[in-house]
Parts: sequence; C-alpha cells; structure tokens
Amino acid sequence: MPPQHSPVLNWTGRPAPRSLRTRLTGKTAGDPATLLVHGDNLAAMHALLPRYAGQVTLAYLDPPFFTNREFSLVARSRNRESGAIERSYSPAFDDRWGSITEYLEALVDRVHVVRQLLAPHGAMVLHVDPKTSHYAKILCDEVFGAASFASEIVWRYRRWPAKTRNFQRVHDTLLRYVRDPEVDPRFHQLYEPLAASTQRTWGTKKQRAIVDDSGRRQRSSKTEEATPGAPLGDVWEIGIVAPVARERTGYPTQKPEALLERLMLACTAEDDLVLDPYAGSGTTLAVARKLGRRCIGIDAGQEALRTTRERLTELGFRPTERGVTLDPSVRKSTLPKRNREVA
Repeated sequence: MPPQHSPVLNWTGRPAPRSLRTRLTGKTAGDPATLLVHGDNLAAMHALLPRYAGQVTLAYLDPPFFTNREFSLVARSRNRESGAIERSYSPAFDDRWGSITEYLEALVDRVHVVRQLLAPHGAMVLHVDPKTSHYAKILCDEVFGAASFASEIVWRYRRWPAKTRNFQRVHDTLLRYVRDPEVDPRFHQLYEPLAASTQRTWGTKKQRAIVDDSGRRQRSSKTEEATPGAPLGDVWEIGIVAPVARERTGYPTQKPEALLERLMLACTAEDDLVLDPYAGSGTTLAVARKLGRRCIGIDAGQEALRTTRERLTELGFRPTERGVTLDPSVRKSTLPKRNREVA
C-alpha cells in the first residue's frame, strides 16, 4: 500500500506491484566487492532480497527513456589500408513500448523492490528525462511517500543543436528519494567555485555573518580561513561523454563518470554498497570501485554485460558473476512479457 497522503497515478488496467520468486544461479568467481548479475533486473532484484534487503546505500537507476527506438553499440576501428575510421553496429537494448502505461508499469515495479533493498540511511536516484519525469515523480511519491523526496537534480549538458521550432533540450532530471525521512541520510556536502562577483568582493576567504541581538543579519565580515566554495546546488553542468573521450565505450546512452562520481561522493562513503539495476556501459560500477565502494550491477543485454566486464577488468576488478532464474513453482505464462526471458 502507498504511504498515506501520497498522490497515486492511476490508469485503466493498472496491475498491483509484482513480486517474483526468483533465485541467483551459478557463480563465476571474481572481485568479491563487485557483483554482476545476468538477467532481467526485476527478477534479479527479487533474488537479491534475501541477502541484500536493507543493505544498499545508493541505488542509481538509469532506465530507458521511452524513446520507442532500438539502440546499438558502436565499435570504431581504423582501416589499415585507407586509414579511414570504420564503424560496426551490434544491438544494445530495445526501448520500444506498447504504451506509456506499459513503460510506467515496468518502472514502478522496479522502484518498489529498490526501496526494499535500501538501507535506512540510503537513497535512490532515478535518472529520467522531461518526457517521463512528471509521471516518475508521482510514482516515486506513491512508493516512497512524499516526505521521502529529497531533491530534483537538473543535469545540464551541451550537445549539437537540433533543428526544432522549440527550445533546445539540454538537460535530464535526477529524482532523489531517501529510504526513511526520519533517519539522517548519507550525505556529504560538496562545493562549487564561488561566483566571480563574490570573489571580487570577498576574495577566497570564508565570510562570517554579523547579526544583531534579535539574530537578524546586519552585514558580513571576512575571516582568514579559506573558503571551500559555495555549497553545491541542484543544477549540475557536466559534459556528455565526448566521441574521443578515453572513457567512451561505444555503448549508447553512456553517462559520464563525472556525474556518477559526484553522486557517490555526496551520497555514499567508502565501502558502502551501490546498486545499478540498468548497468549498461558499466559507468556506475567502474566509478564505485575507483572510489572504494562495493557494487552490484544488473543487465540482460549481452553487449552491456561484455562492456561492463571488460571495463571493470581493465581497472583490475574482474566481477563476480551470477545468473537469475525463476522458482520452479512459477509458471512462465504468469510473468509480464518483458520479464519472460529470465524463465
């Protein structure tokens, strides 16, 4: 049941949240702090519950954006004779849906189980775009409760302009929800450079407020202590992964390491557990291990699994790998169609 006083998004035929009886299978030994699960992420997260419920400090979800397109991984190589750059393509993931309600049903099922995996001090960050962010906000309010909403982060980036009689779309939305609003969440204050006008007036030293007897601020004075900068706001300007960037894998929709690094530095501590149910190019897992965090990634796509495995192995963290299967008592026909590949 949704928490009291939270809005509920309804549509005709909306099903109740699904709970699957699944279990992890097999094991390829690797780094014990890096787990990569092959299979549908809803089934995999249910299989993780017996061991990891209440253990995850940060869950970062970067689901498909309801583009109704198929995406391919692009591999680049140089022709030995001509020297020209050649590209080859292989299927990465399918973001085609029958309707927006089918998309939202899949999303809310996963948000429900993510909440169960979060530690009391943990948080979920859901990465969406303006096509679905308004729906996603209501669904997350429903699952977590409106009091658990912590912040909306706008990731602003630059890219080649599109031909459109509209404003250029140059941002994504990251919705952050804490597991329990009554518990202090894991959060470390980050800072950004002071505005040029502030530096001209106050330099690079900390300011101190001078207040009157009533506590009203009268003026500011400058101290001798260096300022760390201005507390980081919720609009982040971080570049997309450039075509020639060393971190580029060729996987479509790859997110920059700088974005995940900022999230983890703010919302986790060393040895905390980070979950990415849409592992994709492996950015979350790679950044987590670089920062000394434990991590779990899940994906059903073979290109995503290969890309993530190679990326982590290059860093010296070859992952421990598991599969997922349904409990034999679950009939395959009872599954939503997008989960049937795990049977």
